[in-house]
Amino acid sequence: MAIPFFKEIKIGSYLIKQKLMGRKRYPLVLMLEPLFRCNLACVGCGKIDYPDAILNRRMTAQECWDAADECGAPMVAIPGGEPLIHKEIGEIVRGLVARKKFVSLCTNALLLEKKLDLFEPSPYLFFSVHLDGLKEHHDKAVSQQGVFDRAVSAIKAAKARGFTVNVNATIFDGHPAEEIAKFLDFTTELGVGVSMSPGYAYERAPDQEHFLNRRKTKELFRKVFALGKGKKWNFMHSNLFLDFLAGNQTFHCEPWGMPARNIFGWQKPCYLLGEGYAKTFKELMETTDWDAYGTGKYEKCADCMAHCGYEPTAADAAVSNPFKALKVALAGIRTEGPMAPEIDLSSQRPAQYIFSEQVQKKLSEIRADEAAGALAKKQASTAA
Repeated sequence: MAIPFFKEIKIGSYLIKQKLMGRKRYPLVLMLEPLFRCNLACVGCGKIDYPDAILNRRMTAQECWDAADECGAPMVAIPGGEPLIHKEIGEIVRGLVARKKFVSLCTNALLLEKKLDLFEPSPYLFFSVHLDGLKEHHDKAVSQQGVFDRAVSAIKAAKARGFTVNVNATIFDGHPAEEIAKFLDFTTELGVGVSMSPGYAYERAPDQEHFLNRRKTKELFRKVFALGKGKKWNFMHSNLFLDFLAGNQTFHCEPWGMPARNIFGWQKPCYLLGEGYAKTFKELMETTDWDAYGTGKYEKCADCMAHCGYEPTAADAAVSNPFKALKVALAGIRTEGPMAPEIDLSSQRPAQYIFSEQVQKKLSEIRADEAAGALAKKQASTAA
């Protein structure tokens, strides 16, 4: 793995502390979305299909810092939307780094070269540039030509300035294992670590036809890992998560491990499913019916193998059973033979399509707040 030893030690110590304290549910990574607005319109994204009143909203720097303090996770990932659009993004990152949080700033990199002066290299900060494959595949995925070349140029510029840079890839159906392997060869040549996650079928995503199911995911990653034997690909994942992607582990997701805070509040139950919002992290943890979600429990979760649900499970498993983790580390990812038993879906509850209802509720609240603010401004002006 390409995870720095310093980071492994700090996060490992955090995990052991939670175990010693007897905590069943605890956060590992805060998924902090300070905005939904983006400068791309990817067909597989469900984050940009909102009214302008929502896309124009921003979390303040103080709200971001408060979320990190309230949550207490050792790492903060900042996705979006496109975080570099946020006018306070430099200040937000500085505040998180000052709190000694490991910050993963996720970006499509279109603005990265222009915005590098907002940041300072730090062992607590790394840029995670979104690349879904090599040039042709990536530009098709993001629905715009030339994005791959600009992203690679920005990666090189950031590395030249002393920043740590990784890339993250969302893997969709129809992406051949051979092409993924070539992409991973390219990331090695580029000198960056890489994280990969199977695409999740966002309820509002324009393209619903190219998301992987669990069987296809396992077969695809087995092929990819088989092609990578003997190569030095730098995965930014735990070995047990990679082993899970290859179908060798029967894990249940732990969505509380990567709680999501966005402009609506604390999202229930996870970063990928928006079925309600809490005002505080404490409320999220105590009022979410965690047992109602996950593969085998809820239809929407049936095909999910995304990192935000299963990387925390893998990390928890590594602490609970270090010999299992060591075995995978020494032997490598198994790409042949029987797969681990799949989770039974026969008792899962049917999907509830309530996301649009949640959006309309929040939109009404935003408009009410704006109307109240405008009225207060008018009254103050009249009084003056």
